[in-house]
Amino acid sequence: MLLVLCVDLDDDLGRKTGFDTPVIGREAVEEAAVALATADPEDSDVNVLFEGIHIHDSITDEAVEVAAVTGTEAGDVAANRAVGEEVDTVLASLATGEDVRALLVTDGAQDESVVPVIRSRIHIDGVRRVVVRQAQDLESMYYTFKQVLDDPETRGTILVPLGILLLIYPLAILADALELPGSSLGLISGLLGLYVLARGLGAEEALDGTVERLRSGLYAGRVTIITYVVAAALLVIGGVSGAQTLTQFPTASALEVLAALVYGSIQWFAAAGVTSSFGRVTDEYLADSFRWRYLNAPFYVLAIAVVLRAVSGYFLGEVGISYLALALTGGTLLGLGSTLAFAIAETRFQTDPAPSSGRGS
Repeated sequence: MLLVLCVDLDDDLGRKTGFDTPVIGREAVEEAAVALATADPEDSDVNVLFEGIHIHDSITDEAVEVAAVTGTEAGDVAANRAVGEEVDTVLASLATGEDVRALLVTDGAQDESVVPVIRSRIHIDGVRRVVVRQAQDLESMYYTFKQVLDDPETRGTILVPLGILLLIYPLAILADALELPGSSLGLISGLLGLYVLARGLGAEEALDGTVERLRSGLYAGRVTIITYVVAAALLVIGGVSGAQTLTQFPTASALEVLAALVYGSIQWFAAAGVTSSFGRVTDEYLADSFRWRYLNAPFYVLAIAVVLRAVSGYFLGEVGISYLALALTGGTLLGLGSTLAFAIAETRFQTDPAPSSGRGS
């Protein structure tokens, strides 16, 4: 047996005509269709009901019944649940021993969202969408846009860049009215561009993760948070110092430019490396996971700094060959000596927690 099921998800039939639903049988559905057409001739569900009657009358080679089921005005889950309950009522009223199949009649994509609910109760042969020829696919387009705007991820992807683009023109007018310099508008445009780029590259997830790690580190009392901030400040000072050193060599070659940048900044970079490494060592000690070999890091940084300072100074003519040789030797010995010393200390003084004994055989 074929059941022609007319679906009205937002219950226009019940709200506008007062009919009790579900409506079962050809005469009852025709009466409901006429009532809805009288109450609201522009309602697309009128076409759904009449299409259901038309399909019912056109099938003559098998048993067929037509019914109309409705949801609720609220829509979404509540409407789907209401439609499912009315389908159960319709199926219970069909006194037939044959397998019942359904042909759904809807007026667009919104009503078709209930298809999984109906399919869980009865086999569906197909879905017939009824649209007015003069307004074909308008409701489906509206419902598609509605779904896009309801999805937070899609909304952020589409609306945020669109909103930013729409803001550029009024910001330009405002900057002109306030007689702001052109650099102000350029700064605003640059910030907006960075925001859009960050959204496109998914950088907000990395930023959120960094903020979360920073917050957990603050509550856990990690020293590295302070040392990293100090190290960042030292790196900035080192960059400025390197740039200032470069100004002292206006006619420098490419190699001398690199040497001047290193010569002026390496001591600050070394201080940043030592500070951050000692902070990390302190955190490891507080977490009871300290190893003597961790102390190699600041000594390695110092060794590298001594070597780079001497090499860059030699290319700039600030130090002689003897000083260079002494620095290279000293840096090498400092790195090797620290490695050997802390390896011996770890062998003699490191006490690892005893492994838990396994269950005896």
